[in-house]
Amino acid sequence: MKILATLPTKGRDLRLDLFRGVANWGIFLDLIPNNIVNWVTTRNYGFSDAADPFIFISGYTVAFVFARMMLERGFVVGATRLLKRVWQIYVAHVFLFVLYLAEIEYVAQRSGNSGFTDDFNIRGFLGNSAQFLFEGLILRFKPVNMDVLPLYIVLMGVFPPILWLMLRRPNLTLAASALLYLLARHFGWNLSAYPTGVWYFNPFAWQFLFTFGAWFALCGSTQAMPFIRSRTALALGIAYLLFALVMTMSARFDELRSLIPAEVYGAFNPNDKTNLAPYRLLHFVVFAFFVVRLLPRDWPGLERTIFRPAIKCGQQSLEVFCAGIFLSFAAHVVLVEISGAIWMQIVVSIVGILMMTVLAYYRSWSKSTDKAPAKAAVAAAG
Repeated sequence: MKILATLPTKGRDLRLDLFRGVANWGIFLDLIPNNIVNWVTTRNYGFSDAADPFIFISGYTVAFVFARMMLERGFVVGATRLLKRVWQIYVAHVFLFVLYLAEIEYVAQRSGNSGFTDDFNIRGFLGNSAQFLFEGLILRFKPVNMDVLPLYIVLMGVFPPILWLMLRRPNLTLAASALLYLLARHFGWNLSAYPTGVWYFNPFAWQFLFTFGAWFALCGSTQAMPFIRSRTALALGIAYLLFALVMTMSARFDELRSLIPAEVYGAFNPNDKTNLAPYRLLHFVVFAFFVVRLLPRDWPGLERTIFRPAIKCGQQSLEVFCAGIFLSFAAHVVLVEISGAIWMQIVVSIVGILMMTVLAYYRSWSKSTDKAPAKAAVAAAG
């Protein structure tokens, strides 16, 4: 079949790095309970939160990188390189999984607070570690807060044939993804979790946001641009963002909730994150369209020093994300066992983000250092 997709311009899009870095920070802050600082994250002001841009950008970047590889070097090479990346993410997940379990159990024993094992869903692991470890390795058992990487692994693992089709029939592929999304919501399709329940991020639903990101990278941005830049989109988008703000705030403030009819309030609260509710999906799409409209790829301001930490965290996203999960529990322990005062909430939040940023800069430096000897050897040979 003829290639119908249009590949983005070569080179890094710093907007993606910036928002992926901010999303990593937001995920870290949102995972710390009773933390006043997480009021700065997007989940408090609309239906979507930091997880949505993380999945969308992941789909965009996977398509951007591996679509070009498939076209230049063939499907087999592109697919195997993509699956190699899936393996790297899986290894990172297993490493984090083991460390996270050890962290929670160690803190629970040392503090004498067994509530940590219940709160983070690992009590069953302590009684039957072999079975729970096996279920963790096949992604069915997940301690609390470790749901994003398994979703990412599954979505990327099945993506090679989807990407092949999207290069040739991008709109048809997106339509098929949308149909699967609707069917999953209608029939309640999801993957089972261990020991009970289903996946917190339903992959049959969240695959649409991942695929939408890939579609947007390969042709969607060009097709949607006339609408994105229209006055109609601007007016409707602002109205919807304001509506989402009111609905979200009404769940936090009883005075506002009392002004909203119960039927209207109940349609949007509680926010259906597991199955990626349509109003949540639309909220993120509107937000993304606004970013594209107001923040061009070549905006010189992206080179400003103030944005560099977030951009660096976005460029080293996997390591920073894993560190954020680990540090969020450490921050929670500090607030529970030492002090839950507002000043401490601010301290643990800032320290956590600083540590994630330091890790990002270290990984960037380490990777560049690993490449330096090879370049020097080539120069010497010349």
